[in-house]
Amino acid sequence: MAYPFPDSVLLIFCKAPIPGQVKTRLQPALNAAQAAEAHRQLTRMTLQRAFQRALCPVELHCAPDTHDDFFQDCVSRYPLVLKPQRGADLGERMQHAFADALSRYRHAVLMGCDCPSLSADDLHRALLKLLAGHDAVIAPADDGGYVMIGLNQAQPSLFSDMTWSHDQVMAATRRRAKDLGLKVYELDSQWGVDNYQDWQRYLELANS
Repeated sequence: MAYPFPDSVLLIFCKAPIPGQVKTRLQPALNAAQAAEAHRQLTRMTLQRAFQRALCPVELHCAPDTHDDFFQDCVSRYPLVLKPQRGADLGERMQHAFADALSRYRHAVLMGCDCPSLSADDLHRALLKLLAGHDAVIAPADDGGYVMIGLNQAQPSLFSDMTWSHDQVMAATRRRAKDLGLKVYELDSQWGVDNYQDWQRYLELANS
């Protein structure tokens, strides 16, 4: 396939949809099986968006490994590559993914699989900004974290010894990027599906 950004790669982080291990904050409004199905639905949405404009190669980085039937179904439906996540925590897994990707591509963008507001246009803008010379492109989240980050070089200091899943992750990342002297471009703030209210918001959007 001919991509407009062949020297870039999109890395999508995704957990296997095991009931009781994904989208647990949607419970008890949803049961464990329903929460796992919500996770599948959000992942399919993310993959559809990733291939909407076929901007660059796509890799699905899977946890705990690539063997789950859902991942095998994804790779049968989309021209993507499955990769296992490696590392003890989220920061280590992200750093491993970037180090590996940037040994093969000039630019890499990493995102999760549960952000309905992040559009194909956002992904296109992120790639353009990296190509134009920004060191990093980040999509902040309304909850104080971020939902997407793109880099031209591996930056271990952005990920090591970081406490995740709290409302100061983006602020801490900005400070670290400034200390490193990185030229950062920020996209508009985004929202992800973290709780049942977010899930209801997504359903309204999907059905509108």
